[in-house]
Amino acid sequence: MQPFAGKAAVAGIGMTALTRESGRTELDLAAEACRSACAEAGIAPREVDAVLSYHLGDSVPVVQVARELGIERLGWHNDIAGGGTQAASILGDAAMLISSGLARNILIYRAMNGRSGKRMNAVSTGPQERFTYGIQGPIPMFALAATRYLHDTGLGAEHLHAVVAQSRENAKDNPRALRRDPLSLDDYLARPYVCTPLRTVDCCQETDGACALLVSGVLDGPRVQAVVRGGGPGCSAMDRAPDVTAIFSAYVAPMLWEASGMRPSDVSSPLLYDAYTWLVPRQLEDFGLVERADLGEYLLERRHAPVNPHGGLLSEGYVHGLNNVAQAVRGLRSDGGVALVTGFGGSYGSAALLTA
Repeated sequence: MQPFAGKAAVAGIGMTALTRESGRTELDLAAEACRSACAEAGIAPREVDAVLSYHLGDSVPVVQVARELGIERLGWHNDIAGGGTQAASILGDAAMLISSGLARNILIYRAMNGRSGKRMNAVSTGPQERFTYGIQGPIPMFALAATRYLHDTGLGAEHLHAVVAQSRENAKDNPRALRRDPLSLDDYLARPYVCTPLRTVDCCQETDGACALLVSGVLDGPRVQAVVRGGGPGCSAMDRAPDVTAIFSAYVAPMLWEASGMRPSDVSSPLLYDAYTWLVPRQLEDFGLVERADLGEYLLERRHAPVNPHGGLLSEGYVHGLNNVAQAVRGLRSDGGVALVTGFGGSYGSAALLTA
């Protein structure tokens, strides 16, 4: 077991409305979400003694948020460089601070104008001379991996449709969700490709909004039981990976089960980073929730309905994965059990287990 296991809990969550044009600054969005998380936890912002965030130069620094919240004696604070990879591992950063006695009440936030401001589809994948054919942005890079994964598994368009259609079904009663309308197979097949085999609806939302968590040493919320972060060969550059389909979960999953002492059968609520539809079956397989040979039938029969019950990044919105963590907390409060949350960044990323 990890030293911080069970010593930190998510005591409050806060979110702004998710939109395509907020008309607000990232500071405004972050402050609203953070105030809501504090209020739900029953503490005043001045009681916060650490603030953490992650971003890709598209947000607001933690010191500015602390000033806006009136936190006059700011303790430990970090602006972590990174995107979806941090969605789960930032819980570990907070839990370690609490376990070590460096902080007691920690605010975590992610704020972005991801549609009206800096859009993720324009983020560089690195120096283009590394790629023979010039991969421009993240979608073509992960479409390359998707093509190989679908070939290796025998999955096809109908299976990708099952992922996004179930996401829409899960989101239909979620007032926060940007996409709640059903999606038939014919409608799916009529959507244009962004980069084969990924159509527009195979890619997550571009969203303006913010999400915040209040992580506390007072154990009155879902507890952080294990967090791991890592990757495999080529984790910093997919063009160097021996297996381009081996995303973070292929490497992180064995580490997570070893660190936690839990098993895949313990998971009651999988909150999987669904930036692209094909990542759902890949993670189901890697975390031991479904055997590869069973994936096709599993998806077509919609047995993956428990994945992202709020609609996930495909349908609720995209706050770089932190909104999935917030949903894990909501689910644990109402239903108990064990939630698996993940953070994706190609062949490196993170995962965490939370318990009621």
